[in-house]
Amino acid sequence: MEIHGKLIIIGGAVDKGSFSETNLDQNAAKNLNFFEEGILKRIINESKNKELSRIEVITTASKIPREIGPEYVKAFSYLGANNVDVLYIERREQASEPEVLERLKAADVVMFTGGDQLRLTSILGGTPFDDILIDKYRNEDFIYAGTSAGAAAASNSMIYQGSSQEALLKGEVKITSGLGLIDDVVIDTHFVQRGRIGRLFQAVVGNPKVLGIGLGEDTGLLIKNGRQMEAIGSGLVILVDGREVKDTNLTQVELGKPISINHLVTHVMSKHDTFDLDTFKMQIHSSQYV
Repeated sequence: MEIHGKLIIIGGAVDKGSFSETNLDQNAAKNLNFFEEGILKRIINESKNKELSRIEVITTASKIPREIGPEYVKAFSYLGANNVDVLYIERREQASEPEVLERLKAADVVMFTGGDQLRLTSILGGTPFDDILIDKYRNEDFIYAGTSAGAAAASNSMIYQGSSQEALLKGEVKITSGLGLIDDVVIDTHFVQRGRIGRLFQAVVGNPKVLGIGLGEDTGLLIKNGRQMEAIGSGLVILVDGREVKDTNLTQVELGKPISINHLVTHVMSKHDTFDLDTFKMQIHSSQYV
């Protein structure tokens, strides 16, 4: 299937209750450090109408949407985009309201904020809003952008819980279905800063067909055609490829016991590096061998 839209997934920065192991920052609106400034500008530049694009900020994942939403509007405005508003969807029935659906249909960009990705999928999954969102992404010059929870929820398989410290103990990582914009990947956020490599390992060894994507803070991936990935932002993207796993004890050990994995391949991407999801080939932008 040819994908006409673009996907921009960002690793997050400010703790807004993204996973069960974290605490909610009640002063987020006062302290929000717009780590995405460079990435937000890229979102604008990649959008259909640039600074004139209609952008809807969707705060469904957040427990403090009335504080977080306006901060994104200010940040976009600072970067020259003023056709921006916050679309508050806090109850499942709102995702079927005609006014909400018309706003989504008119949007060139949706920006999903951080929070709890399980809240995001449980409110939006299977609704008319979700159907329109996927249709626009597949068939229009449209951008789905998501940070933290908004990034984690973009794929078919979604990590929603799991302690970093115990991530390589069987059963400690919880996975469910995401919004389904991209297949055969699983996305984790705040990746380097919170030491989440182990839980991405467990997610991948359970189904090696799935490529693990670990997004550092102030870091993202721009995905075009559903297949071509470019690293953006200032940090690191870690890719975990399980297709060449030779052995594991995953099915032999009891719940709570350590998992062994033989021959798990990883890649590390930084700004401007690219990765092709069809060929699984990575191109380093400033390679020393060019």
